[in-house]
Formats: sequence, C-alpha cells, structure tokens
Amino acid sequence: MLGICRGRRKFLAASLTVLFIPAVTWIYLFAGSFEDGKPVSLSPLESQPHSPRYTASSQRERESLEVRMREVEEENRVLRKQLSLAQSRNPSHRRGNHSKTYSMEEGTGDSENLRAGIVAGNSSECGQQPAVEKCETIHVAIVCAGYNASRDVVTLVKSVLFHRRNPLHFHLIADAIAKQILATLFQTWMVPAVRVDFYDADELKSEVSWIPNKHYSGIYGLMKLVLTKTLPANLERVIVLDTDITFATDIAELWAVFHKFKGQQVLGLVENQSDWYLGNLWKNHRPWPALGRGYNTGVILLLLDKLRKMKWEQMWRLTAERELMSMLSTSLADQDIFNAVIKQNPFLVYQLPCFWNVQLSDHTRSEQCYRDVSDLKVIHWNSPKKLRVKNKHVEFFRNLYLTFLEYDGNLLRRELFGCPSEADVNSENLQKQLSELDEDDLCYEFRRERFTVHRTHLYFLHYEYEPTSDNTDVTLVAQLSMDRLQMLEAICKHWEGPISLALYLSDAEAQQFLRYAQGSEVLMSRHNVGYHIVYKEGQFYPVNLLRNVAMKHISTPYMFLSDIDFLPMYGLCEYLRKSVIQLDLANTKKALIVPAFETLRYRLSFPKSKAELLSMLDMGTLFTFRYHVWTKGHAPTNFAKWRTATTPYRVEWEADFEPYVVVRRDCPEYDRRFVGFGWNKVAHIMELDAQEYEFTVLPNAYMIHMPHAPSFDITKFRSNKQYRICLKTLKEEFQQDMSRRYGFAALKYLTAENNS
Repeated sequence: MLGICRGRRKFLAASLTVLFIPAVTWIYLFAGSFEDGKPVSLSPLESQPHSPRYTASSQRERESLEVRMREVEEENRVLRKQLSLAQSRNPSHRRGNHSKTYSMEEGTGDSENLRAGIVAGNSSECGQQPAVEKCETIHVAIVCAGYNASRDVVTLVKSVLFHRRNPLHFHLIADAIAKQILATLFQTWMVPAVRVDFYDADELKSEVSWIPNKHYSGIYGLMKLVLTKTLPANLERVIVLDTDITFATDIAELWAVFHKFKGQQVLGLVENQSDWYLGNLWKNHRPWPALGRGYNTGVILLLLDKLRKMKWEQMWRLTAERELMSMLSTSLADQDIFNAVIKQNPFLVYQLPCFWNVQLSDHTRSEQCYRDVSDLKVIHWNSPKKLRVKNKHVEFFRNLYLTFLEYDGNLLRRELFGCPSEADVNSENLQKQLSELDEDDLCYEFRRERFTVHRTHLYFLHYEYEPTSDNTDVTLVAQLSMDRLQMLEAICKHWEGPISLALYLSDAEAQQFLRYAQGSEVLMSRHNVGYHIVYKEGQFYPVNLLRNVAMKHISTPYMFLSDIDFLPMYGLCEYLRKSVIQLDLANTKKALIVPAFETLRYRLSFPKSKAELLSMLDMGTLFTFRYHVWTKGHAPTNFAKWRTATTPYRVEWEADFEPYVVVRRDCPEYDRRFVGFGWNKVAHIMELDAQEYEFTVLPNAYMIHMPHAPSFDITKFRSNKQYRICLKTLKEEFQQDMSRRYGFAALKYLTAENNS
C-alpha cells in the first residue's frame, strides 16, 4: 500500500525529528558544561567578564554554542509547523463538520508502477488530495446518440447521482433522438442541483465526417475531439465519459485530480489495458501510433482553457491528416487520434491510476487495477460484448451494474443540504400547487396524484416510422402495466400500423420488459412501436397521464384510442385509413367509433369478418362489451343498428358513454384527476362532445376485449367505500369545471347525470 506507507513514513519521521533533535541538543549542552570532569556553572553571575573563571576562549565557545542553539530552535519550530499541517490535513484527525469534502484518492500517475502491474498506489485509505469545495459544480460531458445509447446513459447517470455530494452540470452532445428522450427524462426526474445542457451533435458532423472510421460508434465516436470548440468558452475543465461507464465512488474524487496537473499537462487518461496498441493481437495487426500501450478515452479529464491556448483543434487535425495518409481509417474512433497526438506530445498527459477506468473488454490487464472492492472507482464496459466479457470477477461487476440498472431513480431526488441551487420554475409551481391542497381532506391522495411528476423515458426501444404518401396513417394508442405484457405480441399481430404505448413500470420491471421484448421475435421485428416508460410513483395507477403520454408522442395525423386488453379486428388499420378519407376527418371534428365486444373465453377463434362475429354473438361466444355489468358505457353505439348497417351512422352523446374512438391528434387530453378505475374515459368523451365532435359509428369495424384477472384498482373500487366517495366528488368537480369552461352548453351533462 504505497500511498499509505508514504504518508505514515512522513508522519513518523517528522515526529521523531521533533523529539530527537532537542534531546541531542540538550545532551550536547549538558556534556559541554563539564570542564575537567567538574560542572561548569552557567549562572548569569559567573558569566560576566569580571568573573575569575572567565576567559577569552570560553567566551568564544559560549557564543558559538548559543548560535547553534538558536539554529536548532529554528529548525524545531519549522518541523513543528510541518507536523501540525500534516495532522490537520489527515482526515483521521478531523473532528466536527466541515464545509469541504476531501477526496481520498492517492493517484501518483506513476507510469512505471502501472506498467509493472503494481496496485499498491491504488489504495484510497489516507491519501492527501486537494479539497473539492462542498458546493463546487462538477462538469461532465457525454456524447450520446440514438435510442440504445440514451437508455445506456441512464445507468451511468444513476451511478454518478448515487455517490455524488456536489452539484452536477451535464453537457450532453446529443442527436435529435437522444435530446428528445433525455430532455424529457431529466425534466420529469427533477433531481435537485443537477443542470443539463444539450449541444446538437448533428451540427458537429461536418467537423469530423472527413475522418474514415470503422468503430461501431460511428461518426459520434469522433466528437470528443471537438469538445473545446463545442462546450462554452468560459468552461475551464470537464470530465468526459463514455455511456458504458459505471461509477463506484463519488465523482468529486476524480474532479479533484485536476489539482495534480502540472506544467503543460492538459489530458488526464488511464493507460490502455489491452494489447491493442502493441500490435500483437493477430498477424499483420497494425494499430495507430501510441505511446507504449496507449491510452483509453472512456474517461478523460480535459483542461479546456489550456487546450484552447495550445490550439488543440489545429493539433489533432494535422495529426489525423498525417496519419490517415498511411492508416486510411480509424479503428477505435477518437481514441486513435488522441493517442497519435500524445505520441508526438507526451507532455500533454497526466496518467491517471488505472482504477479510474477499469476496462472490461476481453484479454485486458484490468485485474491489475484492483485488489479489493474498495480499490474500484470506475468500471468501463468497453467491449461490444458488454456484460458478456471474460473476466474472472465479471459476476461481481455485472451485479454492480445491474444494481444501478434496476435502482429506483426516484430515490435519487435528494437535496444537497447547504448548497443553494438554481430556481426551478416547474419545481416551484409544483410545490405551490401541493401546498394549496388540504392534507386533512379524505380525498387528498387522489388530488395529489394530479400534480405528481412521473419520471418518463420516451422511446425505450428503437423506433422507426415512415409516413405514408397520402398522410392517412393511424396510430393505435394504449397504456399498460407489467401484468398486461402478454397482450403485446397479439396486438402486434392484429395491427400492422404504428403503435404508441405508455408502460407504467418500476425501474426493475423496465429491465424485465426489455429482456422480454428483446427475446420476442414478434416485437423485435416491429420498429414502428413506441414504448414509453412512465416510472411508478404513488399509490394509484395514473391511467389518464399514461394515455396522455402515449397520445403526445405519436407520429401520425390520426390516432385510435384503445385499451391494451382489446384485440382489433384483422385489417382494422387499413380500414381506418380508408374511413379517414371517406369521412373527411382532416377537415371535420369527428370521433369515429369502433364497436367493442368481449369474450369470456381465454381461447378464442378470432372472427375474421363481421358475418363471423355476428354468428358468434348469436351463439353466445361473444357479447357486446360490458353487457353484463355496465350497459350504459356502450349502449349509445346502438349495436342493433350496427348489425345491419353498411354505411357509417351518427349517434348522440349520452351519460356515461365511453366508446373507443379514432380522432385527429389535436384532440383534447384526458383529465388527470381521474386515476385508477372509474370515469377516466367517460370524462374524455364528455369533453369531446362539449367541443362539438360528431360521434360516427363505423359499420365494418370491431374490437374484442380479452378476459383477464381484475386489476388492483378495480378491486379497490369495489371494496373501498372511501374510494367510491372520492370518485363521486371528483366527478362533481369535473362537471363544475366543464360548466365554467363551456357555459350554458355544459348544463346538459348535469341534467343527464341526475337522470341516469
């Protein structure tokens, strides 16, 4: 433990010196006070010039001795001061609360020790590191593009937030997809003392597109080269991270390493732990030039201000142009160019201890970076194989990664006490709205849910959609929780058009869903399904919030507002596209009704035509939806007329009407006050009617509800009297709001309710 030994040896040496030198001095003085075996008096009286024993020689000796004493005392004073400073810096001697947090990392940047595989310097027990101010903002830059990288970066962010004690400022160089996903995620995450800025990666493509690159990261893998130009001119330093990084310590410890940079050192990097740059991995392997084993760029400390003064842009461009004349392309993206520059300018690098970037690709020397769990700082899954790499400790690393992958992100919304944070308008408005609620109200939890901000991850899986030339596409919109996951494959088989789904899941369930989807050939063959994760929070199922999330993120002009328990008839998507044109939905306010039926059988031979469905109705295999328990919900559809109808027909709104409809994407949202079971669709249909939508039943369309166990919310509704009382209260308040918004026209809703 080299760092520990150095610190303790210095401490012990200083202590012994302070004790030993005075002792030797006084022995010397005591011995010198004897003359011919007799003590020599040093009393003031006997030292006067008129003393009989006073001689010229003894006076000279005495003066010399006094000079030496003063020198020794001065040396002692200096040593005591050094010892006092050493004790005050040692964390083990501290008491009480302090306004600074101290990094405990003892990183020497000793390349010889690292090359020899020595890990003693990796200990973090009693290193002395320059302090990081408690409220000092740590800046982190990450290049992130696409759906998969946006999902991966969340695990990195969770690991940083879990350990952090400082404000954070993330600088995300993102394409349009990643920006949409991550902007929504951070906005709804609402983590205190975290700021996020985005920089358009697509605008930077021209800066690096001239560099041929074979790395799987593509053009985005080269964008770290242009950070000095991209990030704000007043930003002096930044930590740059790959998306496949997991932190096992406070990032402030890494930030503190900037204080160790000396001279012209502007890049903090860890030595590459594979043999790639040694050129011996296979026959005729010819890597880019590098200093020794080269450096890995998964973790970089950048002194931006000094790099700009050194004309970094010109430096890396000239190097890349020169090397590409013989290398033709990069194999490891920006890492090849960084290493080529360092080969020519070794003085630029401060070599970080390798525990700051434990690289878990196959055939690396990563095991030399740690002896114990406490040695680990940053784990880098830098192999295309990711969690399937070969390492004898890979199970430990995988479990650590999975811990953050499935960690409840809501728990990371913790305040940094003592650090003033920037005013967040959304957060302040939310607190104001919550403070206006009466906590003694028996329906307080229902009312509170309306203002709950749920963390939302849009497009959890890859999404592609190509608009049709006639602009008539319809997106099926639905919401679900984990217990309805089995419906996804069946719906995808019945509906070939685009789908927008909001899934209400915990962090752990989101990963179960990911594994389920990636293991399904049906789901993986469909790229036009948008999966939007709304993370669980609170005690109610936020059904209307979920519907609004799914509605908001559709890519088509029209949407079919369905539920996850229904299977649409085969060919319904194409039929709706034709109906949109026939009924001029683009220029009229219409809600096209798809009649709903149900079966009580778990195994059903799905009807392939209206004639077959009518036959099954007559035989009792199918029923009109909720015929047994809630007739009013779909009675206005007029199923008797539908049986013989060949053309669309209009129906009027009635109390408690809740059909499934096709509307334009600009239709009103669902009212968020309704959660769990009851009145969530009814209120929306009432709003459509108030806005003068025409309800038109489609004669050759149908959907069938499949049986399932009752949901937790309907069970609460049936068993909890207070639940039903609060739902009634919310209905009355909604109707009052309708009266205020729509005036005299809304009176019919109160009348209809009283008569029903």
